Formats: sequence, C-alpha cells, structure tokens
Amino acid sequence: MEQAADDAQDRLTEIRARISHAQRRFGPPAESVELIAVSKTFEAHEIEPFLAAGQRLFGENRVQEAKDKWPGLRERHGDVELHMIGPLQTNKAREAVALFDCIQTLDRDKLAVVLKAEMERAGKSLPCFVQVNIGAEAQKSGIAPAEVVDFVARCRAVHGLDVVGLMCIPPDGVPPGPYFAQLAVLGAAAGVQKLSMGMSGDFETAIAMGATHVRVGSALFGHRPKT
Repeated sequence: MEQAADDAQDRLTEIRARISHAQRRFGPPAESVELIAVSKTFEAHEIEPFLAAGQRLFGENRVQEAKDKWPGLRERHGDVELHMIGPLQTNKAREAVALFDCIQTLDRDKLAVVLKAEMERAGKSLPCFVQVNIGAEAQKSGIAPAEVVDFVARCRAVHGLDVVGLMCIPPDGVPPGPYFAQLAVLGAAAGVQKLSMGMSGDFETAIAMGATHVRVGSALFGHRPKT
C-alpha cells in the first residue's frame, strides 16, 4: 500500500506540474484549472492511494459502478467531489443525484426535466455542464453545437437548472485544438464560465484553449482493464 501511495503521489505531482506549466505558458490564472481524476473501471483499493495523496475531485462514467464503490470511499474521505462524466439515462437520474456532486453530461430536455425533479425531491441543486457533440459524431452523446446557446438558456429559464459549463470529447485521430477552441466560443456565447475538455493525451492543448476542468484517467491510473 505504501508503494501504491508513493506511485499515486508521483503521478499526481507530474500531472499537476504539467497543468501548471501549461497555465504559465498559455495564460490561465493560477488555480483556474481543476484536475478530475477519471477513476472509471478501477476498484476502490486502486483509488485509495490517490485519495491518500490528496486528490479529491474524481469522475465516473456509470451510475452503478459509482454506487458500488464511492459510498464506502466517501465514508473515509468526506470531502470528495464526484462528477458524472458518462452518458446518463433518465431512469438513473435519481441515483445520480444521490451519488454525484456535479452532472457533466446534460444533453437533452427530457433529462433536464427529470434531473430537476429529482433534485427538488432530494433537496439538492447540483451544478450541471451541457455535453456538446463537438464533432457531430453519430456514436457520441451530446447536443449539436448549433443548439447549445438555446439549450443552455432553456435549461436555466424553463427547467431551472444551474448550468455552469460545457463539456466535450473531440473526435479521435484528428488534432483536438480546433474543437476545444469551438467549445470556448460556444461557452462564451452561452454565458457559461467553465469548460470541461481535455484528457490524458491532450489536456495541455485544452488548457491553451481555455479549459477549466481536465479529465485525466490513464495518465494517472494506467491502462484500463478490459470490460
């Protein structure tokens, strides 16, 4: 366990140093970029070393997986902040509201209505990011770029949600910079302050384009188990 904790600390230190270097190089103010450790597919005992090393912001893709491991982890680390970063089905909204502190994958009116109802039932008001299908890819979730501004306004005015940012996953195999830049333009047009973009292989580019949250998994945890 001690070796695992040392390894986790080393990896966190390296990633945080790269984030700081990108901030100094590209201009975002200090403390303006938050590191989300993407712990999907990893077991609680594999996450513990990162908690011991001081990481408190994590991202999970699946409600059931989060339900299986995070309540126990939260008992030992009460200051954890957990973000939902995977597609969310409406029938999982109640559990998601109970488990997570932020929903980053709001992408349709039906989900907005259900999330608001579940938040009211639970007496909560979770911040939300709108997921944008920035590359217009049929296999990916997210709202079309052309619909973002109206959708954000509707989520706020009609559905009563606290939309704080936009999130995207650019297409594989092409330079991500133009997609990150487009998300920043959309965020400004929609009047949101936060941008969740950039993963292990491209988070420095995302920071250059204005990311406030970067989602780093494999660079911290290593290659994911096959599922």
